[in-house]
Amino acid sequence: MRILPFALLILYPFAWFAPLMRAAVLPIFGMDEISVVSGLQSLWGTDPGLALLVTALAVFVPYAKVIGICLLQAGLLSPRVKPALELLGRLAMADVFLVALYIVLAKATGLATVETAWGLWLFTACVLAGLVAGRGLGDKAA
Repeated sequence: MRILPFALLILYPFAWFAPLMRAAVLPIFGMDEISVVSGLQSLWGTDPGLALLVTALAVFVPYAKVIGICLLQAGLLSPRVKPALELLGRLAMADVFLVALYIVLAKATGLATVETAWGLWLFTACVLAGLVAGRGLGDKAA
């Protein structure tokens, strides 16, 4: 359990660049792969406020939580921060639900073809592993 947060420090950046989904208005012309990073790049050009929120939820919040867990395990951070780390984990999970909601909405309109890709599973696994790593601290930090 102690190695999980350190592994997440490496896996999260891969998850940000991995394809979350493939989308196309007309699939006969090929589908574009969308990752967290490419989605954020597009969003920054159209809606900076939403881009800031998604950047915080998808990049900064989960990574800050993992860094906090690593520091806590190393004895470099007070156990009193554990409730804040748990809150960060819940906020990070919100981003997975946002991506799922976008996929459902795109499929429901019928205007686009959307397929999930392996990066969505990797990103979701990273967020869930972060939640598990945070839970594993309960006995030692309390």
